[in-house]
Amino acid sequence: MRTERHTGIALVKVKPRAPRPAPRSRKRWNLASRFFSGEGSNETVSTSMRFTATPEAVWDSMVSYEEVPVRPPLLLRALLPVPIRTEGDKTCAGANVQCVYEGGSLIKSITAVEPPHLLEFDVIEQALGVERCVEAIRGSYRIAKVGERTEVVLSTLYRAYLRPRWLWRPMEQFLGHVFHRHILNGMRESL
Repeated sequence: MRTERHTGIALVKVKPRAPRPAPRSRKRWNLASRFFSGEGSNETVSTSMRFTATPEAVWDSMVSYEEVPVRPPLLLRALLPVPIRTEGDKTCAGANVQCVYEGGSLIKSITAVEPPHLLEFDVIEQALGVERCVEAIRGSYRIAKVGERTEVVLSTLYRAYLRPRWLWRPMEQFLGHVFHRHILNGMRESL
Protein backbone atom coordinates (compact mmCIF):
# COMPACT_ATOMS: atom_id res chain seq x y z
CA MET A 1 0.00 0.00 0.00
CA ARG A 2 1.33 3.34 -0.99
CA THR A 3 0.70 6.51 1.07
CA GLU A 4 1.44 10.00 -0.08
CA ARG A 5 2.96 12.55 2.18
CA HIS A 6 1.98 16.15 1.75
CA THR A 7 4.91 18.31 2.55
CA GLY A 8 4.89 22.05 2.73
CA ILE A 9 1.11 22.29 2.91
CA ALA A 10 -0.37 23.46 6.15
CA LEU A 11 -4.03 22.91 6.77
CA VAL A 12 -5.61 25.86 8.48
CA LYS A 13 -8.81 25.48 10.38
CA VAL A 14 -11.18 28.27 9.56
CA LYS A 15 -12.69 29.76 12.66
CA PRO A 16 -16.28 30.90 12.45
CA ARG A 17 -16.63 34.67 12.26
CA ALA A 18 -16.94 36.24 15.63
CA PRO A 19 -20.11 38.25 16.11
CA ARG A 20 -19.62 41.95 15.49
CA PRO A 21 -19.04 43.73 18.79
CA ALA A 22 -21.72 46.09 20.01
CA PRO A 23 -21.12 49.75 19.18
CA ARG A 24 -19.14 51.58 21.85
CA SER A 25 -22.14 53.76 22.67
CA ARG A 26 -24.16 50.66 23.56
CA LYS A 27 -21.39 49.42 25.85
CA ARG A 28 -21.27 52.78 27.65
CA TRP A 29 -25.06 52.82 28.19
CA ASN A 30 -25.05 49.20 29.37
CA LEU A 31 -22.37 50.03 31.93
CA ALA A 32 -24.36 53.06 33.14
CA SER A 33 -27.56 51.02 33.40
CA ARG A 34 -25.80 48.30 35.39
CA PHE A 35 -25.00 50.74 38.19
CA PHE A 36 -27.62 53.49 37.91
CA SER A 37 -30.79 52.04 36.41
CA GLY A 38 -34.04 52.52 38.30
CA GLU A 39 -37.71 53.19 37.83
CA GLY A 40 -38.45 55.30 34.76
CA SER A 41 -39.68 58.88 34.73
CA ASN A 42 -40.81 61.00 31.78
CA GLU A 43 -38.63 63.96 30.83
CA THR A 44 -38.84 66.56 28.05
CA VAL A 45 -36.13 68.54 26.32
CA SER A 46 -36.89 71.37 23.87
CA THR A 47 -34.49 73.43 21.77
CA SER A 48 -35.24 76.39 19.52
CA MET A 49 -33.42 78.12 16.70
CA ARG A 50 -34.39 81.06 14.49
CA PHE A 51 -33.94 81.11 10.74
CA THR A 52 -33.91 83.97 8.23
CA ALA A 53 -36.34 82.17 5.92
CA THR A 54 -40.08 81.72 5.52
CA PRO A 55 -41.89 78.94 7.42
CA GLU A 56 -42.47 77.21 4.06
CA ALA A 57 -38.75 77.23 3.22
CA VAL A 58 -37.88 75.98 6.70
CA TRP A 59 -40.52 73.24 6.39
CA ASP A 60 -38.99 72.13 3.08
CA SER A 61 -35.54 71.93 4.73
CA MET A 62 -36.75 69.75 7.62
CA VAL A 63 -34.53 66.74 8.32
CA SER A 64 -34.39 64.07 10.97
CA TYR A 65 -31.21 63.05 12.80
CA GLU A 66 -30.49 60.27 10.32
CA GLU A 67 -30.75 62.69 7.36
CA VAL A 68 -28.45 65.48 8.55
CA PRO A 69 -25.80 65.84 5.83
CA VAL A 70 -22.89 66.58 8.21
CA ARG A 71 -21.21 64.24 10.66
CA PRO A 72 -22.63 64.37 14.21
CA PRO A 73 -20.52 66.12 16.88
CA LEU A 74 -18.09 64.00 18.88
CA LEU A 75 -20.40 63.81 21.91
CA LEU A 76 -23.23 62.34 19.82
CA ARG A 77 -20.86 59.92 18.07
CA ALA A 78 -19.54 58.76 21.45
CA LEU A 79 -22.90 58.32 23.19
CA LEU A 80 -25.47 57.54 20.50
CA PRO A 81 -25.70 54.85 17.85
CA VAL A 82 -24.43 55.94 14.43
CA PRO A 83 -27.33 57.05 12.17
CA ILE A 84 -27.50 55.46 8.71
CA ARG A 85 -30.79 56.33 6.98
CA THR A 86 -34.56 56.65 7.22
CA GLU A 87 -37.15 54.65 5.33
CA GLY A 88 -40.75 55.74 4.94
CA ASP A 89 -42.92 58.80 4.37
CA LYS A 90 -42.94 61.50 7.03
CA THR A 91 -45.37 63.76 5.16
CA CYS A 92 -48.69 62.21 6.20
CA ALA A 93 -50.27 61.30 9.52
CA GLY A 94 -50.47 57.57 10.14
CA ALA A 95 -47.30 56.77 8.21
CA ASN A 96 -44.43 54.89 9.83
CA VAL A 97 -40.81 55.91 9.41
CA GLN A 98 -38.01 53.49 10.22
CA CYS A 99 -34.78 55.13 11.35
CA VAL A 100 -31.84 52.80 10.78
CA TYR A 101 -28.74 52.99 12.95
CA GLU A 102 -25.56 50.99 13.16
CA GLY A 103 -26.67 48.07 15.31
CA GLY A 104 -30.36 48.96 15.64
CA SER A 105 -33.41 50.87 14.58
CA LEU A 106 -36.25 53.08 15.73
CA ILE A 107 -39.77 53.31 14.27
CA LYS A 108 -41.72 56.56 14.40
CA SER A 109 -45.43 56.82 13.74
CA ILE A 110 -46.36 60.23 12.33
CA THR A 111 -49.29 61.55 14.40
CA ALA A 112 -49.74 65.10 13.07
CA VAL A 113 -48.66 66.92 9.92
CA GLU A 114 -49.70 70.55 9.46
CA PRO A 115 -47.40 72.12 6.85
CA PRO A 116 -45.58 74.43 7.35
CA HIS A 117 -46.09 74.57 11.11
CA LEU A 118 -46.17 71.19 12.84
CA LEU A 119 -44.83 67.65 12.58
CA GLU A 120 -45.40 65.29 15.52
CA PHE A 121 -44.55 61.63 15.93
CA ASP A 122 -44.69 58.83 18.49
CA VAL A 123 -41.84 56.35 18.82
CA ILE A 124 -43.56 52.98 18.58
CA GLU A 125 -40.46 50.80 18.60
CA GLN A 126 -36.90 51.37 19.78
CA ALA A 127 -34.13 48.78 19.50
CA LEU A 128 -30.89 50.72 19.90
CA GLY A 129 -29.35 48.98 22.91
CA VAL A 130 -29.90 51.95 25.25
CA GLU A 131 -33.41 51.02 26.40
CA ARG A 132 -32.38 50.29 30.00
CA CYS A 133 -31.19 53.91 30.24
CA VAL A 134 -33.48 55.94 28.00
CA GLU A 135 -36.39 55.39 25.63
CA ALA A 136 -37.77 57.94 23.21
CA ILE A 137 -41.55 58.37 23.47
CA ARG A 138 -42.56 61.32 21.29
CA GLY A 139 -41.08 64.18 19.30
CA SER A 140 -42.17 67.27 17.43
CA TYR A 141 -41.06 70.05 15.10
CA ARG A 142 -42.97 73.32 15.65
CA ILE A 143 -42.41 76.12 13.16
CA ALA A 144 -43.70 79.67 13.69
CA LYS A 145 -43.18 83.08 12.14
CA VAL A 146 -41.57 85.45 14.69
CA GLY A 147 -41.25 88.94 13.24
CA GLU A 148 -39.13 88.69 10.10
CA ARG A 149 -37.69 85.32 11.11
CA THR A 150 -38.96 81.77 11.55
CA GLU A 151 -38.51 79.90 14.83
CA VAL A 152 -38.26 76.12 15.00
CA VAL A 153 -38.72 74.31 18.30
CA LEU A 154 -37.69 70.68 18.49
CA SER A 155 -39.07 68.74 21.45
CA THR A 156 -38.40 65.22 22.64
CA LEU A 157 -40.32 63.38 25.33
CA TYR A 158 -38.34 60.45 26.69
CA ARG A 159 -38.45 57.96 29.55
CA ALA A 160 -35.31 58.13 31.68
CA TYR A 161 -34.22 55.23 33.86
CA LEU A 162 -30.89 56.41 35.28
CA ARG A 163 -30.81 57.36 38.98
CA PRO A 164 -30.31 59.62 40.87
CA ARG A 165 -32.26 62.02 38.64
CA TRP A 166 -30.51 65.12 40.03
CA LEU A 167 -27.26 63.72 38.59
CA TRP A 168 -28.47 62.33 35.24
CA ARG A 169 -31.15 64.87 34.25
CA PRO A 170 -28.68 67.74 33.50
CA MET A 171 -26.49 65.42 31.41
CA GLU A 172 -29.51 64.06 29.48
CA GLN A 173 -30.81 67.59 28.90
CA PHE A 174 -27.41 68.75 27.65
CA LEU A 175 -27.16 65.75 25.30
CA GLY A 176 -30.73 66.42 24.11
CA HIS A 177 -29.86 70.03 23.26
CA VAL A 178 -26.71 68.94 21.38
CA PHE A 179 -28.85 66.39 19.48
CA HIS A 180 -31.48 69.01 18.61
CA ARG A 181 -28.91 71.66 17.62
CA HIS A 182 -27.28 69.14 15.27
CA ILE A 183 -30.64 68.60 13.55
CA LEU A 184 -31.41 72.33 13.45
CA ASN A 185 -27.97 73.09 12.00
CA GLY A 186 -28.63 70.38 9.41
CA MET A 187 -31.85 72.18 8.48
CA ARG A 188 -29.92 75.44 8.22
CA GLU A 189 -27.42 73.76 5.88
CA SER A 190 -30.32 72.51 3.73
CA LEU A 191 -31.80 76.00 3.27
